[in-house]
This record gives sequence, C-alpha cells and structure tokens, in this order.
Amino acid sequence: MIVEEIMKTKIFTLTEDQPILEAANLMLQHKVRHLPIITEDNQLIGLVSDRDIRDATPSILSNPEEQKHVLKKPIKTIMTTNLITGHPLDFVEEIGAIFYEHHISCLPIVKDKKLVGIITETDLLHTLIELTGANQPASQIEVKAPNRAGVLNEITAVFREQKVNILSVLIYPDKKDERFKMIVIRAQTINPISLIDNIKKAGYQVLWPNLPGIER
Repeated sequence: MIVEEIMKTKIFTLTEDQPILEAANLMLQHKVRHLPIITEDNQLIGLVSDRDIRDATPSILSNPEEQKHVLKKPIKTIMTTNLITGHPLDFVEEIGAIFYEHHISCLPIVKDKKLVGIITETDLLHTLIELTGANQPASQIEVKAPNRAGVLNEITAVFREQKVNILSVLIYPDKKDERFKMIVIRAQTINPISLIDNIKKAGYQVLWPNLPGIER
C-alpha cells in the first residue's frame, strides 16, 4: 500500500504571516492538531502543532495585554521549519518507520515541492487495523513454524482444504530463536478448533488460541 491511498488531501493550512490566534481557532474549529504552513503557491515551508501553540501561549495568570500581544504574533515565530516529509508513492510501512524513528505524530506529503497531503499517527493506526482485518469478526491463530521456504504455503493449505477464508497474514521472526518465525493468521470463522487440530497434525505448533483440553 502506498501513501496516496491513505493520506488526507483536505488540508487546513495557513501562511507564515497569519497570527497565532488564527491557527489556534482553526485547530479548535476543525479538531486538528497540526497545520502546515505554506506559501501563496502551495509550497510547504513550516508546520505548527497544538503543542507549539500551547508552549507559546502565556499562562492564564499573565497580563491580558501580554496574552493578546503573543497571540497576534505571526505563525512564523513559532513554526517548525526543519521538516521531515513524505511522497505520495512512498510505501506506508516506510512511513511508519519514519514515525517510529523520529518520534513524530504528523507527516506532510509533498510532490514537486507542493503540499498534496498529510498523514497522522491516527491514519497509520487505522490503516494497520484495516490491513490486519482486526475490524472484522474473525478468529486469530498464531503458529510457530520453521524459518524456511514453503512453510506459509503448507499452513495456508489447511485453510484451503477446510474452505476457510483468510483475512490477513502477519509474519515476524521469533525473537528467542532465529530458526523459527511466527505466523499470525486471521481467519473468517468463529470456530477455529478443527483448523487448529489440522495445523497441529501438519506438524506445527499453535501458540494461540490455547484452548482448554487441546494440547499445544
């Protein structure tokens, strides 16, 4: 999946000379936490977050005139200019790695130097839920299998033989033993007992679900 499939294209923006107060009002009105700052020809030059505004806003105990003075200052006085950006054709998993590595919660998407979209950590979480099928009724089966070619085909053959539809497959290495990998399958069934039994008969260890009365 690529970024342009999940990015938001309806973006609320400001220019650098607009006041901080306007940014605060815009965030409140549209319930957003980040505002890209652009030039008149839509080139991205900065980013302002709700945290930037909170940090810049004086305490409620401050002089009212001081508060008005600060909020009238232009956005460019508090915006972040050292930005990390993405491209519409980047892969979503690469973008996820950027979020993780740089501890960011928002990523502007730029094409030909122009702002074309934005992705937030909420967008990534929603995409993960959709990709794993966690938003659909299903049974999750976790299998420990040898780290070799052909294993996935052998395990999914059990599902095919029982005519059970697979919603998603997630594979990750066994952190304790590199000779094995974990295969997590979400299957479109509410009763996985026969699947589990046949997976075990095929010689694989089922870690989840650990059903009462069934040996692991």
